[in-house]
Parts: sequence; C-alpha cells; structure tokens
Amino acid sequence: MTKKVLVTGGTGYIGSWVVKDLLDKGHHVKVTVRDIKKTNRYNFLENLAEGSSGTLEVFEADLLNEGSYDEIVKDCEGVFHIASPFKLKFKNGKSDFLDPALKGTKNVLNAVNKSGSVKKVVLTSSVSAIYGDNIDMKEKGLNEFTEEHFNTTSSLKHGPYAYSKLMAEKEAWKMQKDQDVWDLVTINPSMVMGPLLNPGSQSGSISLMADLLGGKMGPAIPSLNFGYVDVRDISKAHLSAYENSQAKGRYILCERTMNMLDLAKMINGMDFTFKVPERIAPQFILYLTGWMFGMTPSFVKRNVGIPVHFNNSKGQKELGVNYIPIETTIKEMIDSFIEHKLVKN
Repeated sequence: MTKKVLVTGGTGYIGSWVVKDLLDKGHHVKVTVRDIKKTNRYNFLENLAEGSSGTLEVFEADLLNEGSYDEIVKDCEGVFHIASPFKLKFKNGKSDFLDPALKGTKNVLNAVNKSGSVKKVVLTSSVSAIYGDNIDMKEKGLNEFTEEHFNTTSSLKHGPYAYSKLMAEKEAWKMQKDQDVWDLVTINPSMVMGPLLNPGSQSGSISLMADLLGGKMGPAIPSLNFGYVDVRDISKAHLSAYENSQAKGRYILCERTMNMLDLAKMINGMDFTFKVPERIAPQFILYLTGWMFGMTPSFVKRNVGIPVHFNNSKGQKELGVNYIPIETTIKEMIDSFIEHKLVKN
C-alpha cells in the first residue's frame, strides 16, 4: 500500500538508500534539501524515482529554521529523520554537530506533533548514543554494549559528534513520551560502509575510506576498533522498523567489530592496486599527530588499542536484518569509489 513519507537527509549516504528502497516499494517520498535551486545535489534521486514504482517530491527546508517542516509533514504517515552531520574534522562542536542534531530533531518532531497524520517516526541515531569511548565498556564492567546502554562520557569538549547524537536521541524519546499519536523507533548503526548512490555525500566513514585508499594516513594506521555495517542493511532496517508494528525502542546495527589493521589487510587481500599500510602507529605518535585526523589526546587515551563489542541480536530477531558480510561491503564500497572517480585504482 502506497504511503506518503518524509525523509530528511535524503541526499546523504544513508538517506539516499532509504529513499531508493522506499521508492522501489512504491511509496510517495518527500525529500528535503537546504537549497532547492541546486538541482545537481538531488537529481540522482529523481533518476531513481523514474526507474521505480514510487513517486518523489523535493522540498526546501532547514533543520535550524523553526517551522520549515510544518507544511511538508502535514499529510505524511511516516517520517524518517536521518539528517545529521558526521565528519572527522570540524571547527566547533556546538555549531557543527549539536545545533543541527538537537535543534533539527526538535524542529522535525514539532512538525510531526502538528501534523496529526504521522503514525511512526524512525530516527537515525548511532552507536555513539550508546557509548562514548571504547574504554567505557571496561569501566562499566561490560562484555558488550546493548540497546539498554546510553553514552555517559561524551560532551561538547570530548566527542562532540557522539554527544550530539546522544542529546538528539534523548530529546526524541522525551518528545515521544509526551504524546500518544506517533511511535518512535531509533536505528543505532556502527561505522557505515558500502557503496554510494550520491558521490557528493559527506560522511566521516567515506572520508576515512578515501584517506585510507589515498595514502593520507601515512605509513602506519592507528590501532582503533570499530563496529562496521553495510549502508544497505541500515536502509532495510529503517524500512523494517517503519513497516513492523511490533518494532519498539532502539536497534544496534553492527555486522562485526574489527581493528583498522584487519580492515587494511582485508583491502590489501582484494583485487585492487591500492596498498594501504599494515603497520600500527605507535600510540605516542598519535598523541603528536592525531589532531590531523581529528583525534584529541583524550580520544587517543580512551580508544586506541582498546576493544569494543556490540550485541546485534535484537535487530536480527525483530527487524529481520541478515547482514551482508563486511568483505562484500568493503569491496563494493571501493568499486563504488572507483566508479564515481573518488579514487584511482
């Protein structure tokens, strides 16, 4: 059955896949952009719509402009709030991360409250709202993080991106509890990997892969452990969370956790000409040079060389997530980079 839904951040890395999957299912999809005159930013979505059974409408709205979503949301049954910046290098944690994440969430959900038509909101959160630093797991006496955990160590000064995701998600749950018209589900993915639909997407994980393939990390890589998940699995989880009336609460998405050294070895074992470093950078070097990659001394101390683990069973059981193996994800991500001329093989 065709439904009208809004996707914020629909031109982004995750959002574009959500739009594609919704269009392929025949939905009427509304997408918001900051400047509707810049058609080159979203014409790839129009091309996707032409080859689908769904329909697409593009509107102009600003996360920081109160009321800019009110008219757009009015006749929608569902809202996918995905828009939120994620970049490795930034100037100001409040203006770059917290304001668009927190104010944007309030703005969109205020429009949902005014609509009277929206029945479900799917919010793209992050595992960053679950934990701040890898060492949190040890300090809390845990073997793994679950959906029950909330980040207690990030702040505007330490981990502002994670702090912005935490505050935005907490605000969303608060606003959901203050009414009884619409339900909320949050998707909490780990590091997003996989092919791009929009080569202009701005994402920290895209920057990380580009730097790794382009040799910008130098002769050695930091001993950092992350969770990884395919962007297409994230999209399918969003749709499942929307369609499944039994979906409740938060959902961690993570195919596996691994060290960046494992990622480097994986890439070097594939049929590409890229040769990424397989040496671990000494920790003292990271204290001196980490700032070039957005790593503060406190980040180095609390994350480098420290394992992290996630329980991903809830998403598999309740949303039917059947993870794409990360080896496939990485290969098809690099193929996508080459296709879009983001790197040279």
